[in-house]
Amino acid sequence: MNDDTPNPSAELSTNGVGPWRGKLPTDGRYDPELLELGDSRNVIDRYRYWSMAAIVADLDEHRHPFHVAIENWQHDMNIGSIVRSANAFGADTVHIIGRRRWNKRGAMVTDRYQHVMHHPDVAAFVAWAQEQGIPIIAIDNVPGSVIIETFDMPRRCVLLFGQEGPGLSAEAVSAADAVVEISQYGSTRSINASAAAAVAMHSWVLKHIFPLP
Repeated sequence: MNDDTPNPSAELSTNGVGPWRGKLPTDGRYDPELLELGDSRNVIDRYRYWSMAAIVADLDEHRHPFHVAIENWQHDMNIGSIVRSANAFGADTVHIIGRRRWNKRGAMVTDRYQHVMHHPDVAAFVAWAQEQGIPIIAIDNVPGSVIIETFDMPRRCVLLFGQEGPGLSAEAVSAADAVVEISQYGSTRSINASAAAAVAMHSWVLKHIFPLP
């Protein structure tokens, strides 16, 4: 084993790693406190013992060119889960539209590693998207929407999600460049908002990272 390979203690290996064993690494990405005390964070092995700033900097090197936006007008607890999925799928930035405050419990601290931007209302968000030249793809099962399985998802875009139950506001739907829905085959009218977000993000990944022949 070389000096750059973490050596987890057996008793902590299921919930992180214990203090670093052996010669300490000199790489500036490592956090001295984590090396000394161990790293119990929910991070992939590559980032064990790294400082938060180092992890964010590394993620910034290969984030995908899609963004995620959420209308926060009911303080929905799904927002945290959507942020967590955005981190997992490598989204560039998460945009919170409306209320600045949101329930972060579902994010499982992934918001610390994910860029999050606030917009006071839909108009401000649309202005940002237009300035950046990024198309808005609304995800909602409303009249006129197209199914995501046949939609030609742009590589650079922002996926816009609404709240559990009411979905997107009429203003948000009107501002979208396209409105997409996820095909469903059961009796329920809609699926959980955070689940829908994960499906949409993974659809982007299938289109642009692992395209079918």
